[in-house]
Amino acid sequence: MTAIVMDGKATLATIKGELKTRIAALRDQGVVPGLGTVQVGEDPGNQWYVNAKHRDCAEIGIASLRHDLPSGTPQAEVEAVIDELNADPACTGFLIQQPTGLDEFALLSRVDPVKDVDGLHPMNLGWLVLGKPAPLPCTPSGVIELLRRYDVPIAGAEVCVIGRGLTVGRPLGLMLTRRSENATVTLCHTCTRDLAAHVRRADIVVAAAGVPSIVTAEMIKPGAAVLDVGVSRVPGPDGRPKVAGDVDPGVAEVAGWLTPNPGGVGPMTRACLLTNVVEAAERQAAAG
Repeated sequence: MTAIVMDGKATLATIKGELKTRIAALRDQGVVPGLGTVQVGEDPGNQWYVNAKHRDCAEIGIASLRHDLPSGTPQAEVEAVIDELNADPACTGFLIQQPTGLDEFALLSRVDPVKDVDGLHPMNLGWLVLGKPAPLPCTPSGVIELLRRYDVPIAGAEVCVIGRGLTVGRPLGLMLTRRSENATVTLCHTCTRDLAAHVRRADIVVAAAGVPSIVTAEMIKPGAAVLDVGVSRVPGPDGRPKVAGDVDPGVAEVAGWLTPNPGGVGPMTRACLLTNVVEAAERQAAAG
């Protein structure tokens, strides 16, 4: 068996096309969606992600409000920028690129929940637990959207999520058990006893532990869908660091569906961020 590749880049391009239509309708109502970003420091990975997000915005007609702050910026100054974006009507949604090296819980809590396009404000995570509508975390949303668009059966499926982080594992488990998905979820992590036994039962495996090749071909049920969310740096053949996922390449010979890494869930995270920005603008337009 050779797995069907779940192409996140191609799906991102499709979603951008769909969002352009919605953005045009908003502009007809006098509403221009605007994405704000707050970045602290010059981390190359953070810079790449923020640049990519603003390129996406430019392509589909979302305005950019970018705040790049130097390393060592005090907490109070970052909070002042957050307050500015909360008050700016041109900003329909914004995010704080992590890590910042500061008290990130305090920063996230300061964001207006209505403008929280990362879906990580404590209030919005609380609404997720309670099953009420609110902005959703982008990476879990991207995982579910990719499954839907590749017609992977979710209802009634056994899902194994590896990773208990706030941005992926924990919210994804909650989202998959909603009535709109109806999956049965086992949430595992790097200290799970006999991880392989849990993974072998799963129809869908989402690996988000940040451990290279923690998921191997021997662990996968034939025909299962496997989504690789992990990002690690390992030495490449030339000695320079390269990106590695959580899923061993041999899984492609067993799985029914598989995301590449990079090029799978990463672009879907960006797609769902753009969707959150547009949805925030649509709520603004509906409120007059």
